[in-house]
Amino acid sequence: MNRSASGLSRRAFGQGLLAASTLAAPAWVRAQGKGRELVVGGAGSHKAFLDPLIPVFEKQTGCKVIFEGTRSLVNLEKMVNNKGRQYMSVVLMDDPVMIPAVKEGVLEPLTAKDIPSLAKLKPGTVHMDGMWANYMQSTTGVAVNTAKLKQLPSYAALWEPANKGKVVIPSLQNTEGLSMFLVAAALETGKPMKDAQYQPEAAFRKLKALKPNLLTVYTQLPQALNLLEQGEATAIAGMIGFNAFDRKAKGAPIDFVLPKEGGMAMPTGIAKVRGGPQADLANAFVEAMLGAWQQQIAEISLAMPTNTGVAAPAGLPKGEVFIPDWAYIAENRKAWVERWDREMAL
Repeated sequence: MNRSASGLSRRAFGQGLLAASTLAAPAWVRAQGKGRELVVGGAGSHKAFLDPLIPVFEKQTGCKVIFEGTRSLVNLEKMVNNKGRQYMSVVLMDDPVMIPAVKEGVLEPLTAKDIPSLAKLKPGTVHMDGMWANYMQSTTGVAVNTAKLKQLPSYAALWEPANKGKVVIPSLQNTEGLSMFLVAAALETGKPMKDAQYQPEAAFRKLKALKPNLLTVYTQLPQALNLLEQGEATAIAGMIGFNAFDRKAKGAPIDFVLPKEGGMAMPTGIAKVRGGPQADLANAFVEAMLGAWQQQIAEISLAMPTNTGVAAPAGLPKGEVFIPDWAYIAENRKAWVERWDREMAL
């Protein structure tokens, strides 16, 4: 039987969700959901995370959920291009992408009337007067092939000659790619990440020095994980913890570590699409994510829950987690990505 890193099987996870959701769904939602579709956009890597959740929601409401997995920036582009004729109702995106989404006017504010659990969230997890909320707080770190690499005390080891052609990192097009951007800036300047994050020249300089050690740069995580599991790569740096735990739970020879420099907080947000169809079902989905399903989400992802009534899961990785200046990143990321595409091509 497959188990998550916390020891919770997927079957038990689904059963737990079903028990909680039966109590959470009012009868009118179940009745009105029949024959309707709810389109939820999210990162492609979230599919494994949502697989045990979506069937429960479908049983709860009677609707059909279509998960459209891609990168957050792609979902933002879709919403902007479909103003006035939206087909997605809910999006799961990271905070730095939520900020431009608000500026583009494609998000609908969450309210306590529609989403009762909004009032139970931790301070700092409801943003811009309810434009979006965080449903979990995971961290980036390094996924390692346990047969090839047992420990990684510092990110600096990734630059050592022994790791030539064995390291994988995310593209800066991926939100988690920002973590290695910050780590590189800190290593190059010798400053803590809270100060080094404002030194993009140092980040690019250090990252270009890593190129001889790179096996590949990914935009789609599954291919990168396959390289790690097969032993062609020894480490994926800048990876989100819950993605590593999901594959480890399935028996893959990988583990997730936090080097001494720590990781970058990945506050994953959920929001309603302005003008999106099925508003009542969208409210029900958001409420489930922020309320009834918080404990199960935390346990299967080994991430911090955001609902104050839910305890942190056992086995949560220990180490410092840095919260970047997302507003600064949102202002500069487009230019950084364009430069990355020019200078970091392998």
